[in-house]
Amino acid sequence: MSTVNTMRVIRQDVLGGPEVLKEVEVERPAPRANEVLVRVRAAGVNPTDWKHRATGALLGEPPFVLGWDVSGTVEAVGIGVSAFRPGDEVFGMLPYPYGHGSHAEYVLAPARALVRKPANIDHTEAGALPLVSLTAWQALAETAELRAGQRVLIHAAAGGVGHVAVQIAKARGAYVIGTASAGKHEFVRGLGADEVIDYQETDFTEAVKDVDVVLDTLGGDTSVRSLSVLRAGGIVVSILPVRSNEYYEEADRLGVRAVWVLVDADRAGMRAIAELVEAGRLRATIAGAFPLADAAEAHRLGDTGRTTGKLVLTVD
Repeated sequence: MSTVNTMRVIRQDVLGGPEVLKEVEVERPAPRANEVLVRVRAAGVNPTDWKHRATGALLGEPPFVLGWDVSGTVEAVGIGVSAFRPGDEVFGMLPYPYGHGSHAEYVLAPARALVRKPANIDHTEAGALPLVSLTAWQALAETAELRAGQRVLIHAAAGGVGHVAVQIAKARGAYVIGTASAGKHEFVRGLGADEVIDYQETDFTEAVKDVDVVLDTLGGDTSVRSLSVLRAGGIVVSILPVRSNEYYEEADRLGVRAVWVLVDADRAGMRAIAELVEAGRLRATIAGAFPLADAAEAHRLGDTGRTTGKLVLTVD
């Protein structure tokens, strides 16, 4: 049990499977200038978490504490913070990739990474939203400049980013086509998708033509094949790196754009997301909520790649 000066965190000291995640007690930090100390109530678990756990990815070698999503209560503020005071309920995404650490009882966050939590959702749902919502918002609204009446194809539309992207695209007035396995079609349609394609039975390049935007959440061959379904001047926005020169050369040949985006902490984006939540136009589907101590179980479920919606850690 943590004391007044310590906190529990989920730390790993080596790379590997979910079993490397251990609950340990560490010193509780104090906020510096323009920082907020948040008492974590919930924190999403995303594919980037289990990828970093296994490979180190952008963070390199452990030890480290993962987690970028956070929803909770302001515990203390550093000098210069005027937007929040202790007791305020907030949510947001820690700076990606190097601001990680929300899989803990407390976490430091830049004040400008946070906004007030909408009152119409609880901390579990709020903790599920920031990373996937900012990813979808920055890909669709900012990079692709998706507008009303445009056609968008969203790959893996039942996944963490995908199910949020469908809702954001519909809120912007787009015609939405999603790909998902047959058992998830009803779910994706319930999010507002106009069409759903069973990727296991149908080649999306034959079923879809002349879309304005493709949101590629899968990478690899899907990125390359997605170029062919765009109208002239359209854009594929991938949230995974595509390092093939041939990919970008093919995009140029077809007269379309191919872009890779990396999510970035952003108050303006979080405010836009909060407004959609408050208007009832954006909700997170929770695939599973686990106590902080059971983080390894959340990672095991995430490793299957078969979840619908988001996984979340909750902190009492």
